[in-house]
Amino acid sequence: MQFAAKGHRVTGADVDAGVVASVNDGVAPFPGEEGLQERLKEAVADGRLTATTDTAAAVAGAEAVVLVVPLFVDPRGEPDFGSMDRATRAVAAGLRPGTLVSYETTLPVGTTRDRWAPLLEEGSGLAAERDFSLVFSPERVLTGRVFADLRRYPKLVGGIGPASAKDGTRFYECVLDFDVRDDLPRDNGVWDLGSAEAAELAKLAETTYRDVNIALANQFARFADRAGIDAEAVIEACNTQPYSHIHRPGIAVGGHCIPVYPRMYLWNDPEAGLVRTARETNEGMPDYAVELLAETYGDLEGAEVLVLGAAYRGGVKETAFSGVFPTVQALRRHGARPYVSDPLYEPAELEALGLPPHTGQPVTAAVLQADHAAYRELAAEQLPSVRVLVDGRRVTDPALWAGVRRVVIGDGAVQR
Repeated sequence: MQFAAKGHRVTGADVDAGVVASVNDGVAPFPGEEGLQERLKEAVADGRLTATTDTAAAVAGAEAVVLVVPLFVDPRGEPDFGSMDRATRAVAAGLRPGTLVSYETTLPVGTTRDRWAPLLEEGSGLAAERDFSLVFSPERVLTGRVFADLRRYPKLVGGIGPASAKDGTRFYECVLDFDVRDDLPRDNGVWDLGSAEAAELAKLAETTYRDVNIALANQFARFADRAGIDAEAVIEACNTQPYSHIHRPGIAVGGHCIPVYPRMYLWNDPEAGLVRTARETNEGMPDYAVELLAETYGDLEGAEVLVLGAAYRGGVKETAFSGVFPTVQALRRHGARPYVSDPLYEPAELEALGLPPHTGQPVTAAVLQADHAAYRELAAEQLPSVRVLVDGRRVTDPALWAGVRRVVIGDGAVQR
């Protein structure tokens, strides 16, 4: 939609026929993205945007190709390149001389040059850098505010050679808008980082930093619970000093990025013990939240517990690596009977995700997993049989939970 808004004719390609049909009908295939539905309907109506399942045909008619197919890692931390390999071969089948190919999917360092370039060359008979341009340019946007983030942050580009870098820079200058910013070392816009590898590392580095930062905040929170200290007050005080930017602690780190990309970095740099420890710390927070519940509630065997929030973060209908899954598993290990509710999901949708939906069953405990805005108004009277609430995101109003043991991760009110 951003590209189409700049006057370009855009074709979206996807293997999901339902997504393609939705786009061609002018209906956003996912809710919650600010400004998307209005722009989509207009662009489809005037012919600037169409969608297809025939990727090769779409590539054959394109001057630039942008790939955003997700790349995940398996439980051992190994990247699963299967979907990206298939997408790359489909692109290669339609690739013509003079085309720019840009990978925006976050990748391990070296993937663009060492994996995608050979696949594209093999499938097309063309040579990268000589016959077509190839760059890596990472997405740096957050779901729900994509258009704003595209304007705010510099667009990073790294080519496999100078010709590719030049073409990639020119393309993104033609399809993006940038806000004026005075807090950058150089003008906002497209930044050529000098190589595909540098751009790949930049994306991994900024995401891994966030994971390590959150892990540090979680470590502070766990200590604060033992020491009877409010970690959030401490963090707020620390962050008044310009060299400190400690993130907030919480029950889980979810989404497509932070739980995944540090694993990709570790695949490149297996000796990065700090990164590995941070990832393990964050992965352990759902268990920690359930332990807090058990210590406050007592034996959870047979207890019916409601998990509030299936989404990985508030306001987003997305469960990628959501903390709901390990939280439900931890409750079951303690012998509890968990249920899940979420204002964005119907019970049938939760069932399809393998989550037991809450349909009015009485529950005696609750664990808040997602920071939906609706939970700020949630009150004890809406869950009248609940004796203990563990707020994993510090969003509930204590005044609304009189008579209930309310436990907040890191507030130190329940010393361990």
